[in-house]
Amino acid sequence: MTDRNPSDTARTRLDKWLWAARFFKHRTGATEAVDGGKVKLNGMAAKPARELKVGDRLDITIGEDTRTVIRSEERRVGKEGRSR
Repeated sequence: MTDRNPSDTARTRLDKWLWAARFFKHRTGATEAVDGGKVKLNGMAAKPARELKVGDRLDITIGEDTRTVIRSEERRVGKEGRSR
């Protein structure tokens, strides 16, 4: 058994996290946004399969709106859990 904090090792794919955090309705939409350069990871272009870890900074452009988010959770949030 290890003494690691789960948040230290929590990693997931970029496209999967964008879908789980409800920035996109479908994972395919998240993948297309990343491939289309609409999502920057720590200020740089990334691939959809890139591993995302807690503390990473995302700049997400949807339409004319750009949001900056710091990744903090592993679980998928409910519709009520996200503020607009």
